Amino acid sequence: MKKIKDLSKESIDKILDNLQKTEELNLKLPGGGMLHIESGLPYLVIYRKKNKDAGTKEIVLSEACYLVIGRKNFKGYQNLVFALADHFSAEYNSYLLFELFSATQNNNCFTIKGPASLLPKTLKVLENGLQKINQIAPNVQVDTRMEDTEDRHPKGRRPLLSINRTKQCGALLIGLEVPPIYRDSNNDLFPVFFREFHDFLTEAMQRAIYDFIRIQTICGISSYNALGQSHPKEKVFDIDRKLSDIENSYQFLWLVSPSNIHDIKNTFFESGFKNLLDYHYRLLPIDPDLLKRNLYDLKIEKIEDPTLSHIFRQKREELDHQITMLNERGSPNFFYNSIRLYRSIGSALKKEAENLLEQLPEKSTEINGNDCLSTKEFAELAQNEIDFLRKQNSSFKCEIHIREDLNIMMVSQGDLYIPSDFEIRKEEADALIQHEVGVHALTYFNGKQQPLSQLSVGLADYDTMQEGLAVFFEYLAGGLSTNRLRTLAGRVLAGWYRLQGHGFKTIFDQLTKAYGFSKERSFNITSRIMQGGGLLKDVIYLKGLLRLVDYLRNGGKMELLLSGKFGFHHIETIQKLTDRNILKSPVLKPRYLLDPIFESKIEKIKQGLPLHKMVFDNTHTRTLIAKQ
Repeated sequence: MKKIKDLSKESIDKILDNLQKTEELNLKLPGGGMLHIESGLPYLVIYRKKNKDAGTKEIVLSEACYLVIGRKNFKGYQNLVFALADHFSAEYNSYLLFELFSATQNNNCFTIKGPASLLPKTLKVLENGLQKINQIAPNVQVDTRMEDTEDRHPKGRRPLLSINRTKQCGALLIGLEVPPIYRDSNNDLFPVFFREFHDFLTEAMQRAIYDFIRIQTICGISSYNALGQSHPKEKVFDIDRKLSDIENSYQFLWLVSPSNIHDIKNTFFESGFKNLLDYHYRLLPIDPDLLKRNLYDLKIEKIEDPTLSHIFRQKREELDHQITMLNERGSPNFFYNSIRLYRSIGSALKKEAENLLEQLPEKSTEINGNDCLSTKEFAELAQNEIDFLRKQNSSFKCEIHIREDLNIMMVSQGDLYIPSDFEIRKEEADALIQHEVGVHALTYFNGKQQPLSQLSVGLADYDTMQEGLAVFFEYLAGGLSTNRLRTLAGRVLAGWYRLQGHGFKTIFDQLTKAYGFSKERSFNITSRIMQGGGLLKDVIYLKGLLRLVDYLRNGGKMELLLSGKFGFHHIETIQKLTDRNILKSPVLKPRYLLDPIFESKIEKIKQGLPLHKMVFDNTHTRTLIAKQ
């Protein structure tokens, strides 16, 4: 950050000149001041340095355009503010100066000081946003009042600009006095509460600023989401890389999958479903204690941007749970942490699973050699899909690995892993390829193209959306079979029985006797849910599909979900970061979003097609595919 020694006319002229040459200006100013301006935004949030004012400055530092006024040469700062306003109002027709300052310690009221007659709607938007802050905590109640006054500066301090001066430079000035409820009488922050307060206040301010921009200026900003910083500081990318390095140091699903699954299955079947071998797991390639120490050494609390800070904290908590679970494989604690990681099973999800099993009786899985693909043949089809995606972008890469010590197919770090004894019906192969390559490998690659590596390894709780998308693309590909949907429902019920304290044999018997699953399918469902001592990940396939269907029916767009790996609760955040030009649109698109022939299938879902009828739509889709 370049340092400006004084605020003379010559220095201010140089600052204005630099604004024409760069998209982002970062300067250190006299007396500890700072100036940060990103191009194309006709506003400036201002804070004056003050003793014993913990937290207030940090609120300002997350803005795309801010000025921290130092303790020296206030006259020079006044001249700088006038020059900036004069410069930008000429370009945008108007310019907003938004000064933020804290009230006295026992004051529990926001005071908006501004020209109510000139900005009635903007100030009302601000007032409405501030009132929502009472949602943060039930024991915190804050009032909001508006003062139509010319005194829009902190009490006891000189005005930043007189009203006449603001008119001369084409600006409008708003003052916001903030109740310092985020700190105690000793000037110490309540850190957890402050983060939430910061988030709410930032959104309220940005919504009001956007309203001003939309009405009073000719700036082309299309959403308040675009008002956050577009150029995160280097410490953001440093923490992002370190979080990814920690997660990439182990493969969670690989390490909680039993290495002796084939022996377990053979023994169980040969004993007439009585004898069950112990699960054996691969040795840990990491030291959990050391990894956790590295995890909590990350200074996430130092990130000023509330959006980025929030998603990093979520990810740290998820990694903490995963590392703990790796250290507790085979113990009851593993299952308890699995509940924390994947959450419990609600009554609506259980009811949907039971409804699917009632509506869809299991179909025979007897197949002859002509109907079935071998592992090698399936790998060849998967390679064809990889080649198709590579035509969209030559740097796309997805290696195929065939392994004897696997009981499940999976994509890990962008590569496809296939069990050596894998078999599948020909008519279902394309759907599974879309699941693994068309969604998991594709979103990993799209995430790798983002400036934040978290979008490739996955933000917290990304699995639910990933698996929901993957199953939905099985539907688009025409391969979402009756038995496949039954399996997803069976996984939910297996998870529910595990939550009731039941073990392997009881769950296996329930699936076969109460719900009509074949012995083979019951074993696969049960063995997966019992990994590590109880892994609830499998319930998210049906949960994710239901949430995706709900998202589409409420007008959600599919393309945004392919930008990388993230959760449903991140959709608004991803849109916001995309609007701020931090994230990019997807580089690769799946086969079934490139052909308009499949729009009709998506439209059926939007119009209310029940889940159990999705399988009956597949024959028509396969006919369409065959004609291509």
